[in-house]
Amino acid sequence: MTTSPSLADLRTALATLYPDERRLEQAIRHLADAAQSDAPQIDDVDVDLQRESRCGFPEVIFGEGKSTEMIVRILQTQQQAGQESLVTRIRFDQVQAIQTEFDHVIHNDTARTIRLHQPCENPVSRGGPVIVITAGSSDRHVAEEAMETLRWMRIDCELIQDVGVAGPHRLLKHVPKLQQAAAIVCVAGMEAALPSVVGGYVPCPVIGVPTSVGYGASLHGITAMFSMLTCCASNVVAVNIDAGFKGGYVAGLIASRAARSL
Repeated sequence: MTTSPSLADLRTALATLYPDERRLEQAIRHLADAAQSDAPQIDDVDVDLQRESRCGFPEVIFGEGKSTEMIVRILQTQQQAGQESLVTRIRFDQVQAIQTEFDHVIHNDTARTIRLHQPCENPVSRGGPVIVITAGSSDRHVAEEAMETLRWMRIDCELIQDVGVAGPHRLLKHVPKLQQAAAIVCVAGMEAALPSVVGGYVPCPVIGVPTSVGYGASLHGITAMFSMLTCCASNVVAVNIDAGFKGGYVAGLIASRAARSL
C-alpha cells in the first residue's frame, strides 16, 4: 500500500528548493492546506493529518468514548501517512486488540496510553530536558501520562517522584537538576503546595497539573486546581484536573521551541 509522505519527508524534499527557513515553512504549509480537502473520514470523524504541519505534532487520539474499531482505523490512517501516534485514556481490552493489529505497540498501563512510532534507527531528540515531578506516589498515573506524551514528542524527560511538602527535605537534593530543565511538569493533589515551592527555585516555566487525589475538602481536585491558579510564584501556570497529557504537551512545546531557537 502506498503511504503519504510525512512532514519530515516533505521538509527534506523541499529544503533544496527553499533554503530560507521562513519560505520553507510557507511551502510546507501551502502543500498541507492543499491536501486538507482530501482528509480521510472515518464514520463521523475527520482525521486531521495536517495537524503536524500546523502545530508541530500530529493529532492525539483521546480513547474514552471511542470504539476499538474506530481507534484502530484512526491509527491505520496515521501510520499510513507516516505519522507517530499517541492514544490516551485507553482501556486494557482495547490495548490487546490493537496489539494484534500493529507491531511495536508501546503500552503504559499506569498512564493508560499507547504509542506507535515510525521506524527510525537513530531518533533525534526534539528538546528538553523536561522534568515531571510528583508530590506523592498516588499522583503517578497522571505523571506517567505526561511522561508518555513527552516520549511521543521525542522530548528528553525524567520523572522524579514523591517529593511533596510533607517532607520538604526530599525536594532539596533535586534542585540543581530542576534548575537545568527547559520546563517542569508538577503533578500534585490535596492542597497542591508543591508547584509554589518548585517555582521559587527554578528559572523555567512550571506547568502545574492538579490531581483528584485527596480527602473530602480536596473536592476531587478542585482545591488543588484553585491552589495552582492562585499560586504567587510568577512562573507557575495550571492545566485541568488529572490532565497529564495537557501538562506534558505544553511542556514539550516549550522545550521543542526553545531547542529550535538555539
